[in-house]
Amino acid sequence: MTLQVNQLTKRYGDVPVFANVTLEVSAGEFVAIVGESGVGKSTLLNCMAGLDHWDEGSVLLDGVDLGSQTDAQRALLRREHVGFVFQAFHVLPHLDVAQNVALPLMLLGIHDDARVQAMLDAVGLQGLGPRLPQQLSGGQLQRVAIARALIHRPGLILADEPTGNLDPTTAAKVMDVLIAQTRAHGASLVLVTHSEAAAARADRRLHLSALGIESPVR
Repeated sequence: MTLQVNQLTKRYGDVPVFANVTLEVSAGEFVAIVGESGVGKSTLLNCMAGLDHWDEGSVLLDGVDLGSQTDAQRALLRREHVGFVFQAFHVLPHLDVAQNVALPLMLLGIHDDARVQAMLDAVGLQGLGPRLPQQLSGGQLQRVAIARALIHRPGLILADEPTGNLDPTTAAKVMDVLIAQTRAHGASLVLVTHSEAAAARADRRLHLSALGIESPVR
């Protein structure tokens, strides 16, 4: 899935969060976005998903202009084509691991236990489907979040600081899983991160500042 962000500007009242952000992510490409705290990296990611509104510019997913769609249309597009990985995991504590992973399928009216099990195996959670989230480590919870983001085979994965709460060794393993599964599904991946190690693994690394997206960092 291709992502095009054109001259995007976001303000809170009169205070600009970012301005004139332009970037394009090709199908199957892995792009990392880095920048100082407070420059709006997470807000930009939310705009890419149509979760946040913006003041100027446009966001297009495979040519579909999110700004021209209703909230319901954007929600359906996300449900079918976008996977989101959060730093804070956002797994539901009253559902077991398999049920958490299956949520996107359930929202699409799909029941496929075999697909859920195959995804759990792929992210290294074999045999943990019946466990509750509180019985897992931080690294395991992030793998649940990755499996959930990928289970419906979206064309675009948006990952917001997915290793921010993990120690370096666990973070590297989680990135291994995220990249491997994204590549296996042919999805595009946009990663927002403070981690130099995570950003270094991207096809391209971009820097967000108050002035917009700067030239790729080498």
